[in-house]
Amino acid sequence: MAESEYRKGIILALCAYIFWGFAPLYFKLLHDVSPLEILIHRIVWSFILMGLMMSLVGGFGHLRALLRRPKQLLVLLTTSVLVASNWLLFIWAVNNNHLLDASLGYFINPLFNVMLGLIFLSEKLNRWQWLAVSLAALGVAIQLISFGSIPLVSLGLAATFGFYGLLRKKVNVDAATGLLVETAVLVPPALLFVIFGDAPTTSHMLANSWQLNLLLVAAGVITTIPLLCFAGAAVRIPLSTLGFFQYVGPSIMFIMAIVWFHEQFDMEKSVTFGFIWVALAIFTSNMLLRRRRG
Repeated sequence: MAESEYRKGIILALCAYIFWGFAPLYFKLLHDVSPLEILIHRIVWSFILMGLMMSLVGGFGHLRALLRRPKQLLVLLTTSVLVASNWLLFIWAVNNNHLLDASLGYFINPLFNVMLGLIFLSEKLNRWQWLAVSLAALGVAIQLISFGSIPLVSLGLAATFGFYGLLRKKVNVDAATGLLVETAVLVPPALLFVIFGDAPTTSHMLANSWQLNLLLVAAGVITTIPLLCFAGAAVRIPLSTLGFFQYVGPSIMFIMAIVWFHEQFDMEKSVTFGFIWVALAIFTSNMLLRRRRG
């Protein structure tokens, strides 16, 4: 039974990260819709879909318990802003031919998480972890000094997702309930934009083609399905094992950016990616060695 659950966890983890890796293909189909409008649809339809799913399979008990804990709700208010910022930046990056930068951001994320653990959770780093983090920082510094630019999109994605993960870890709320509350918090400002903002694709769905409306509604599916797969994997396999799958998504994005969308992999990007990849190789090897010894 345990082996069966472990295999299910591996399959669910692969599904989640492969889904996230190919998600840019969906957003590319909406290249004529502004990133802010796509974000609004992602918020609204995710909220509706999560509400329907929890009505069918249960889970409102967790929600009622959460509503009696104002401190946790305050944390989820913050995470809702972080996840919306991450979604918006990712959509913008994909539809403005910065998929390589998005890929780099999610490669940086594990190392960023290590730094957050050091600063906020009083976690200790061994010398190999320090080396990995230092190499990543050096790669960004070389891009800044030699090429005069900062990978703002990459760092923005790593930071928003990193702080989001840190706060969700602290608040200790299951994925479905957390996403329902986060999207519920975001729905009112999203609807205000629909009512008062200049957003024809959002405000006048009756004037759109059915194909476009179907794509817009699918934003809820694109958001919730991989998250639920991830949540299902997290309860079946160790977090350390789950962590190895996090490179699947950005690797798919990296390959798509170069092979499919022909983004330029110039010297500036190759230097930064090179340092990050070496850092990740050291970080992952050290994690595997510690796990084997453990």
